[in-house]
Amino acid sequence: MRKEENGVMNNVADMLVLTRRKHGNRGAFAVRHSGAYRVFTYDQVFQEASEIAAGLISMGIEKGDRIGLFADNRYEWMQVSLGITFAGAADVPRGTDVTVDELSYIVDHSRMRMAVVENRATLEKLNRSSINADQLLATISIEETDERCISMEQLKIRGRDYLDKNPSCIKDRIATIGLKDLYTLIYTSGTTGLPKGVMLSHGNLISQVQRIPFTIKPSERALSILPVWHIFERNFELLTIFCGACTYYSSIRTLKEDLKLVRPSFMASAPRLWESIYAGILMNVAKAPAVRRGLFKVAVSLAGAFRGSGRAIRRNNLRLKPDTGKYLLTLPYQILKWTVTAVPAVLMDFIVLRKIRAATGGSLRGSVSGGGALPIHVDKFFNDIGIPVLEGYGLTETSPVLAVRTFDHLVPGTVGPIYKDTEIRIVDLNTGEIQWSNEPGRNRSTNHLAVKGEIHVRGPQVTSGYYRNEEATVKVLSPDGWFNTGDLGMMTANGCLKIVGRSKETIVLLGGENVEPGPIENRLLQSRLIQHCMVVGQDKKYLGALVIPEPAAFDAAPEDLEKLSKDPEVRAAIQKEIKELVNEASGFKSFERVVDIRLLPKAFEQGDELTAKLSVKRHVVTDRYEGLIEDMYSDRKPAGARPAKVASTR
Repeated sequence: MRKEENGVMNNVADMLVLTRRKHGNRGAFAVRHSGAYRVFTYDQVFQEASEIAAGLISMGIEKGDRIGLFADNRYEWMQVSLGITFAGAADVPRGTDVTVDELSYIVDHSRMRMAVVENRATLEKLNRSSINADQLLATISIEETDERCISMEQLKIRGRDYLDKNPSCIKDRIATIGLKDLYTLIYTSGTTGLPKGVMLSHGNLISQVQRIPFTIKPSERALSILPVWHIFERNFELLTIFCGACTYYSSIRTLKEDLKLVRPSFMASAPRLWESIYAGILMNVAKAPAVRRGLFKVAVSLAGAFRGSGRAIRRNNLRLKPDTGKYLLTLPYQILKWTVTAVPAVLMDFIVLRKIRAATGGSLRGSVSGGGALPIHVDKFFNDIGIPVLEGYGLTETSPVLAVRTFDHLVPGTVGPIYKDTEIRIVDLNTGEIQWSNEPGRNRSTNHLAVKGEIHVRGPQVTSGYYRNEEATVKVLSPDGWFNTGDLGMMTANGCLKIVGRSKETIVLLGGENVEPGPIENRLLQSRLIQHCMVVGQDKKYLGALVIPEPAAFDAAPEDLEKLSKDPEVRAAIQKEIKELVNEASGFKSFERVVDIRLLPKAFEQGDELTAKLSVKRHVVTDRYEGLIEDMYSDRKPAGARPAKVASTR
């Protein structure tokens, strides 16, 4: 009996084969065209992937070959990726924002045999790169073609001809693929150094979808907005295939319309998306009449009280240490609070909050947020108003999920319980001592809960290492399979992981104090005056910050950023705001205060100062604004000025 016939998945291709057998006529992917969505069924996806795979095989692609896939989020990306998988090859993905130098390095280092590009602009980058002309068997273009490459349709025609002559070629090739075979080779954009090729196997990805801790039904509609070449979005789209659901492709440009058109029930998202939606809601409320502003504040307050007491009763509030006595003592109060607020909270939800949820389509059952920390005020806001945000945590090297919240275990301020069959250690940075671990047989002392340390993990989702880079591999991966994430975290009393910083991002001040910039930056981003920021201060006496003002807060347009960055009144207003946000009264230590700032003349952009998952490339920003940083520490006295006139919120 064939392995896929009895439900066993030995590779990602088997997953699509099984889903097609169960849900062949159901929608798998949907693409927007002329204001409406065209749906492709699982039968169609399987057929197109088979044609692409046969075309690749006919052109000389063998099992284990690497094929570049330089394109952005779209259905054709998944078509090609699945076709590469069916052919037994591994894709080497990257977005169209790849630079010529990066492209040259990736093509050469991966030893890829073929490349697929999205459009003419990406093709031109490939042609300008310093790759060996004889290395690639062919170049395939998704959108456009010329004499230098072949089109997707030409590839499929070749595939159909090859299938006519070799009808069992795809079935035979899939049968040779095992769990340990390379599925994808992802070159991390990273925040430091040259890209490293992360090797992820079929088994790595299969382990992720098989252990999903919540249910996604075949009737669900998932909206895709994140870069699919990043492992977080790719994993989520594979998950929809595994569950037989349908993925609808969107873009930043059409997201607002697509949310209403698709009415998604699930989506993968990044923290910045929710921060943007949150800021938009507050801005709209600020422009509303006084009565509506008042109703909004009452509705949010009641929702926070009602759902907050519900979390406390279920013990889903952030608890760093065991608190059985305190819990029993406060339980009657929380039950009373929940009872008293229930009716008015439900009423205000119907009158006010329901309309806010309508902006996301009104059917969003949940969103998995990853790729960075979700600011706690944004986190609580959306969970309180009835949009569950299941924040997760992971890395490209871990396929990516290591921990994720569930609907039953949704604790704001954490990234949820550890993923099934994943072992974790919290390791003291200075001594190397294991502070806490869930390894079988190890004593999990409650005395070590909430003790901060470096996160080391081992599990079926962990990479086997970096391609052709043994030196980088041994730095992070031990011989017995423990991967050093480089992140700092702690375990809470309710079994959740809390991320507190990045060991490689830790700022060490001149006085020896270790500072995690993340929590400070998250606090600063709560200000409506600040669009983005980055805390600096390595080897300095005190902390400073590079700040991008929010133009709308100063009645300015986005193109006015350069002018705002030179305005001493704007600088004074933001400096005053930062002083009020980060101080000992708000929970920060004295050495964590931001003493001085400099305003930046342009916004951070994805592919430049930001990675694909919108994390700040600290080395890029530091190098680019080295002069401003040095100026901050050569003259710590901010220019005296009156506070700027800030756009009214009344």
